[in-house]
Amino acid sequence: MIWLTWRQFRAQAITATAAVVAFAILLVVTESRMSSLFAASGITGCHGGTCAGAATRFLVNLSSGQTFPLLPNGANAYVILYFLSVLIILAAPAIIGIFWGAPLIARELENGTNRLAWNQSITRTRWLAVKLTLIGLTAMAVTEALSLLQGWWAAPIGQAVGLGGSASIMSEGRFGIFIFPTHGITPLGYAAFGFALGVTVGLLIRRSIPAMATTLAIFAVVQFAVPLWVRPHLIPASQTIATLAAAEATVTPAGGSGIAVIASVIPGHPGAWITSSSAVNTAGQPVTGPAACESAIPRNINPGGTISWARCLASHGVRVAASYQPGSHYWPLQLAETGLFLALALALAWYCFWRLNRRLT
Repeated sequence: MIWLTWRQFRAQAITATAAVVAFAILLVVTESRMSSLFAASGITGCHGGTCAGAATRFLVNLSSGQTFPLLPNGANAYVILYFLSVLIILAAPAIIGIFWGAPLIARELENGTNRLAWNQSITRTRWLAVKLTLIGLTAMAVTEALSLLQGWWAAPIGQAVGLGGSASIMSEGRFGIFIFPTHGITPLGYAAFGFALGVTVGLLIRRSIPAMATTLAIFAVVQFAVPLWVRPHLIPASQTIATLAAAEATVTPAGGSGIAVIASVIPGHPGAWITSSSAVNTAGQPVTGPAACESAIPRNINPGGTISWARCLASHGVRVAASYQPGSHYWPLQLAETGLFLALALALAWYCFWRLNRRLT
């Protein structure tokens, strides 16, 4: 059964291996230039406040139009490659679910070959177990290999961002909506879930093309919903109250005398993921804008007016209350999200076994 699975799956396996090798070659070719810029920026050996400036200088130089032979002249090579590599890792579980998972059972049912495959000495349970195990593990290995390669290549960028580097579109921190699910161990969970989802949808719909389209739609919804509504609550968030200046908060009117406050940093916790923030008084109670500051409310986009209003609010005791995930929660969140998707994958696999043996004829 293992040999048969390999014979049926070898084209996809060879294609995936070739894609990983091509991905690795592209990153290796471009890594030396990035390392040179990193060394020239002065980040190595920096101390204190000089690190943020050196990190910003590196990110700006990296995204200022440097090119390499594999891209047309004038292309912002490292910005393109950075986002392309991240998108490849994000898309890999969906592609696996579409092309590896959805047709696995649907094609057998659609072509009628299930009558032959499931009426031999090999039981349906063993047939499905071997398929899910070998192809599922391959899917996880391919996705994690892409993630590790990109993580190695982008390590200087991550270090610069961690030191306070900004002024670049590559300045997303490790809790970012694109970075978190493509680094660490989360790609393993997403790959397992994408594959199991495709197999389950194919089993239910019984036709390959509709199953592939449905798998893509469901997986896209999951990737959109998880960072917005699930990830912030996987681990209880920490709470703090800080001054508007310390939190580098942006304050805007929110209808009537209300205030919308968005904190940019958490004092003492660089790189923290801020999940929510609101205006409070010194006692921690929600507040609206004091009447004394109404004359300073910015009526246009004049930055001076905005700063004046924020200073007035601060002088009347307005603070910002923020919920956040500190840097120490990064790996617990990685484990929690990976565990969630692995559990979903196992639940879908169990359903496939149950339906294949009890309901499917």
